This record gives sequence, structure tokens and C-alpha cells, in this order.
Amino acid sequence: MMKMKSVQDKVFDIFNIIFMLLVLVVMLYPLWFTIIVSFSDPLAVGGGKVWILPVDPTLEAYQNVFKSDMIWIGYRNTIFYTVLGTAFNIFLTIPAAYVLSKKTLVGRNALSWIFLFTMYFGGGLVPTYLLFKNLSLVNTPWVLIISGGLSVYNMIVTRIFFQTSIPEEIYESARIDGASNFRMFFQIALPLSKSIIAVMTLFYAVSRWNSYFSALVYTTKEELAPLQLVLRRILILNEDMIKEITSGSISGDQMMDALRKAQMAETMKYSLIFIASAPLLVAYPFVQKYFVKGVMIGSLKG
Repeated sequence: MMKMKSVQDKVFDIFNIIFMLLVLVVMLYPLWFTIIVSFSDPLAVGGGKVWILPVDPTLEAYQNVFKSDMIWIGYRNTIFYTVLGTAFNIFLTIPAAYVLSKKTLVGRNALSWIFLFTMYFGGGLVPTYLLFKNLSLVNTPWVLIISGGLSVYNMIVTRIFFQTSIPEEIYESARIDGASNFRMFFQIALPLSKSIIAVMTLFYAVSRWNSYFSALVYTTKEELAPLQLVLRRILILNEDMIKEITSGSISGDQMMDALRKAQMAETMKYSLIFIASAPLLVAYPFVQKYFVKGVMIGSLKG
């Protein structure tokens, strides 16, 4: 017989539901606000009239975004950097984690400490820049792919997965049958590691997609700029327009024109944020089922 809930339990459940709904609203509203602003009239956006629904809906911001060659180039570059960069990250992370998960590896503890040391201490920005410059990688797309090739934290999480999720007896059986280390990695470890590979791929892809600092430091050519750097330039352009308007050094007609451009730049900013976020929002549901497992793996002691 099902036990009836007490009044305290019912009150607690209601409180939890209300609290979680508030958390949901707090998390979703910024995304919703970005969408409705991008579809609203720039004058309404500048006047602070947009809160819940689009005001005087228009596609003008998206039309201006897609007219800009700089934005299309940035989008193409970001896709290129994300795809190749993520593949490079996975290529380094999975084998390194697999090797370090083997207790029979000579010098395993020393190698683990070396990796851990680099997690907290680095050579610094200037030495890294000089290194890439001496390698003739500055102002090339390859510097944005090679830099940040391995995340030590992600490697540690992946190593813990290999240690805890794949029984050692499977490897022992394969070794008795004459399988080499390479064969065990490709035919046993990789097929049983789809969940952690999916999680690491998404982690790396999100980081690559949102990255702009490396491009800001290592490139000066506009044709190499990723989408996030293009968005940053639009924000700076908007700030410069606002400073020009508030300085009072321009005529009335010029001020109205500059104000209109500033308001349009503000609306374009939100439309570009939505366009830049859309691919990740679409990809997330396909790997969501692996996230709980990936987070639990990371909570274990390695």
C-alpha cells in the first residue's frame, strides 16, 4: 500500500517545484531575451522597450549580419578551427589518458605529476608567443589549432574513465590471445569509450567555438578572425559610436545617423550572439545523455 505524503512533504515538494521553476526562468531568460531583441526594431531596443516579446518584429538585423562578408568569413573560420582543433584535442587526449591509465607503465606517477604541474604553471604569454613566432605559426590558421592542444583536466577525467569503466580482465584475455597494445586500444578501449569521447568532444568543441583570445594574440589578419573576434569588433564599434554621440562634436543630422547605426549595431550584436550559439544549442541534445556519466566520472578519485 502506498504511503500517503505528510503535509511537510507536500510543502517541501511545492517549494522545490517553485524553486526549480525560478531557476529555469533565470537560466532561460537571457537566451530568450537575446532572441527577442534580435528580432525587434532597433529604436525599440535602444529605448528599452523590449522585455518579454519582440517589439515591431523585423529581420533587419539578420539581413545586415548576413550582408557582412566579415561575419561570413568569421563563421567559416570558426567552423574550421572548431572541427580541426577538436579533432586534434581528441587525438592527443584519448591516447594519453589510455596510456596513463595503465598501472604497468614505467614512470607512470612521474608522468602524471608532470602533466599535473602544467595544469597550474605555464611558461607565460610572451614565451609562448615567441615560440609560435619562431615556428613561423603566427598569423597562420594552424596556430589556433595547435595552441591549447591538450586539457590536462579533461585528460585526467578520461584516464579515470579507462581505469574504472573498462575491466582489466578484458585486456588480460586479449593479451593471452596475443593482442598487441595497439590492437587492444583500437579494438577494445575505443569501442567501449564512446560516452567519454562524446563528452570530451563537446567540451573541447564548446571551448574552441567560444575562443577568441588566441586569435586576438596570435593573428592580425582579418581573414583569419574567428566569429567571436568579429563579435568583439562589433561591440567595440558600438562603444565608439556611443562615445562619438555623447561627445557633442557632431551636428544634429550626423548625431541621428550615428545613433541609428549604434542602435542597429546593438541589435546586430544580439542576432550574432544567437547565430553563434545556434550550432552548439542544436548539438547539445544529441550528447546530453552522456553528460551525467561524464560528470560522475570526473567526481571519482583518480
